[in-house]
Amino acid sequence: MCVALLTYADLSARLNISREAARALARRRRLPRSRAEDGKALVSVDLSELRYTPRPRIGRKAAPIAAPMAEIEAFKVEAFKIEAFKAEIARLEALAAGARLVFERERERADRLAVELLQAAAETAAANAWAARLEDEVADLRTGRQAGGTTAGAARRLGHLAAAIVGADRAARR
Repeated sequence: MCVALLTYADLSARLNISREAARALARRRRLPRSRAEDGKALVSVDLSELRYTPRPRIGRKAAPIAAPMAEIEAFKVEAFKIEAFKAEIARLEALAAGARLVFERERERADRLAVELLQAAAETAAANAWAARLEDEVADLRTGRQAGGTTAGAARRLGHLAAAIVGADRAARR
């Protein structure tokens, strides 16, 4: 048993490891430590019992230039796709604006046609009411019912009926 008092620097030189690795090894194995007169730490090591083989260093490998270049190219492709999507969005917005104009124009046209249809329906209802009244008067004249009971009243009603038919005919021609 050969016990030696070594500094961390001496221990690292014997084991061919770094000074910090020697210090960590002493702490891990709970080797007795003390202070030298110059203030440095001394470690009591039994060199016959100490069997230590350092692990090989795993250093960071420098990335080959192809990997970053591939990332840059992928970024460029993504940027190109983004620009293509932006162009497509602009095209679709322009198309939507054109469709919106057509929609507004057709909606105004439909509103005008609806107003015309309502007017035509009102005129038709008025014409139907007028025709019903005229049919009632014709029926009265045919059956011989007279409002006043005289033939003069019947002639006068017949004149009114003829005037109403002419008025209705003129209204229908408009």
